[in-house]
Amino acid sequence: MDPEIIFDDIGSYPLPEGISRDWIEQAVTSRAEDERLFGIISDTMEQKIAAGVEVPTYPQFQDMNRQYLRIINDPELTEAPLLVRESEAKILELEALSGLGAKYKKEHGKPLDIRVCVTGPVELYLKEFGGTSYADVLLIIAKSIDRFVKNSIRHSGDLNVATISIDEPSIGINPQIMLNDEDIIKALTAAGESAHKHGIDTEIHLHSPLNYKLVCQVPSINVIGVESAASPSYLELIDRADLQVSDTFLRVGIARTDIFGLTAVLNEKYNTNVWKETDRLMEVVTHMETPEVIAGRLTSTYGMFGDTIRYAGPDCGLGSWPSQGLAQELLSNTAKGFEMFCKNL
Repeated sequence: MDPEIIFDDIGSYPLPEGISRDWIEQAVTSRAEDERLFGIISDTMEQKIAAGVEVPTYPQFQDMNRQYLRIINDPELTEAPLLVRESEAKILELEALSGLGAKYKKEHGKPLDIRVCVTGPVELYLKEFGGTSYADVLLIIAKSIDRFVKNSIRHSGDLNVATISIDEPSIGINPQIMLNDEDIIKALTAAGESAHKHGIDTEIHLHSPLNYKLVCQVPSINVIGVESAASPSYLELIDRADLQVSDTFLRVGIARTDIFGLTAVLNEKYNTNVWKETDRLMEVVTHMETPEVIAGRLTSTYGMFGDTIRYAGPDCGLGSWPSQGLAQELLSNTAKGFEMFCKNL
């Protein structure tokens, strides 16, 4: 693969058959079944590695907001309202992967590169406070998120935190955001501070690039994620010169993850419901999101942005996909698409 473009994934992934979201929530809250829970997380991470993801994100099975608000809102775990104590700013999934990290290092002679994804301060603020504008509160939440990042780096063990991603799906989409740009820039800067200090690439995962120029003003974020596989027109909103002036790079989507949009095409083609007649579902990866299609998208995007592309992979998470097997096939197709792109390049 081209060493200048790294294959990563967004994080969320289908649960194994027989495991429910409610069970995950109960297991995370009670910590009574860590051995089983950690095994599920580790096994899923191995699927991503086997599919060829170069910098995989730990499997995200938890609710992206509740995972952090559960801790930030607990008075016993905070040193001030909404400010988590550094010792309590822990990401459970990284603990779950410590055994896999040791195994990988022993087998490969080097640590496993991983991508750590945290929910962004604006997203958590909206969840808690909605359409209000308390800049000081937003900044406190951002500092808490930075502590989760700092802890992840400091206690990574046999894992190497190669990339941090701040997940901000509402920026550029949600009209409820009443915060001004300057306060958002300050908050994002604070959330990425520790990663920036350690020289770690820090992505922001957006669902719309409308506000990409705002992100270009955040000194601690150097990669902007664009869901460009399902929405190629998003790339037309971005001026390569803006990226170059601010020394900002792109993470581009080259494989569609909007499974309901993909299956709607199959439903219309066969006049059926493929969620009930599941034998047709494999066509998503055998006829639609193929290595050739994925390579074509990367080639086209590279023609527009060249070396300002630092990462590429699926548009978004795969948590809504019907099975782990289908999700792994998409990741594998993406890896093959990378290989075809590099040969053609």
